[in-house]
Amino acid sequence: MINRFEVIETNKMIDNYTLDVRTITLGISLLDCISDDLDTLNQNIYNKITGLAKDLVKTGEDISKKYGIPIVNKRISVTPIGLIGGAACKTPDDFVTIAKTLDKVAKEVGVNFLGGYSAIVNKGMTKAEENLIRSIPKALAETDFVCSSVNVGSTKTGLNMDAVRLMGEIVKETAEMTKEQDSLGCAKLVVFCNAPDDNPFMAGAFHGVTEADAIINVGVSGPGVVRHALKKVRGESFDVLCDTIKKTAFKITRVGQLVAREASERLNIPFGIIDLSLAPTPAIGDSVADILEEIGLQRAGAPGTTAALAMLNDQVKKGGVMASSYVGGLSGAFIPVSEDQGMIDAVKEGALTLEKLEAMTCVCSVGLDMIAIPGDTKATTIAGIIADEAAIGMVNQKTTAVRVIPVIGKEVGEMVEFGGLLGYAPIMPVNNFSCDAFVNRKGRIPAPIHSFKN
Repeated sequence: MINRFEVIETNKMIDNYTLDVRTITLGISLLDCISDDLDTLNQNIYNKITGLAKDLVKTGEDISKKYGIPIVNKRISVTPIGLIGGAACKTPDDFVTIAKTLDKVAKEVGVNFLGGYSAIVNKGMTKAEENLIRSIPKALAETDFVCSSVNVGSTKTGLNMDAVRLMGEIVKETAEMTKEQDSLGCAKLVVFCNAPDDNPFMAGAFHGVTEADAIINVGVSGPGVVRHALKKVRGESFDVLCDTIKKTAFKITRVGQLVAREASERLNIPFGIIDLSLAPTPAIGDSVADILEEIGLQRAGAPGTTAALAMLNDQVKKGGVMASSYVGGLSGAFIPVSEDQGMIDAVKEGALTLEKLEAMTCVCSVGLDMIAIPGDTKATTIAGIIADEAAIGMVNQKTTAVRVIPVIGKEVGEMVEFGGLLGYAPIMPVNNFSCDAFVNRKGRIPAPIHSFKN
């Protein structure tokens, strides 16, 4: 039961420190929509999603008004389309028709994004999954709200290097096809290792095949709240610092739990998980980098950054699991460059490099996220970046991801504006020494020895 003191404290967090529920995401299974006729498949998908999601946005708005809690996004995730379209889709263009159906649905029900234009190919690709992957550039260029993800590896299976090489080409092609919008299509495309089935955050959300027919997942956020709490314990020991982060994460998660339960009851859809990731925005004071600096770093990227981030991530998880029995998704701290003003400032000042960000991803929630790179970066170089991140995830039994944006026509030091929650970013330099011969080998990198646990 939430008491009066907690209500007052939560109101302060919302009013003064940018606490919000970042997203209510409705996960929907499309397995019962499968047909070998493309028109029937698209109609089934349209009917299923509109039927379940028609009240999602209004429900989020009503809960927000009732409790005074900002709910920033309402989203939908669906079963990976690579699994759904195989019988009906014979070409990449056939898959694009599904992307357009998903985009139409998203606009009609009023959600911010729809995720699940995805393929899970960590061990191998079916012909249908390859067709979906090859359709991604056109699909993202011709839709507004559809998000795409591809899982290319896991701890259990190793890395599908054929898929990694292909995704380097797909990222570059997506950048080219959306170059009039500063290659914005790449901001809606993420490449995973060990992708979770219940992630409510875009662009990587999809509805896993182990999930129920429909589920409500909620993602909370609160970098500003954590930073404010840490201001009160400046100079204190690590024990005090860690306890403060845990207690704050507990309070943030309780807010998400309240919203999730209410949404579940109103929509008559089971509650799935709370993802308690600290997800920043470009707003001043809503930054993970600022938390790291409050902990004691002059700038994010300084020596000690990886250790500070590891501690932050762990304490957030420990606090969150005390507040909810169903914590899932990614849960930890995100470090997207373009969506975090502190990260942007650190890059501008030379404190933060691509290599340091890669090191930080060993201990954070995801990986190299929303990083703008020169538009002339080779596809094989992008594939090498994906392979490095996927290897970190595979060996360390964690989720890692890459969402890089080669901005066509832009060079190192220039700025690119994406708008909204996607923010803006400086173009970061990339190591230009070739990895072509490595990336162009065929086959898989085997799973690590510690994957054999049966």
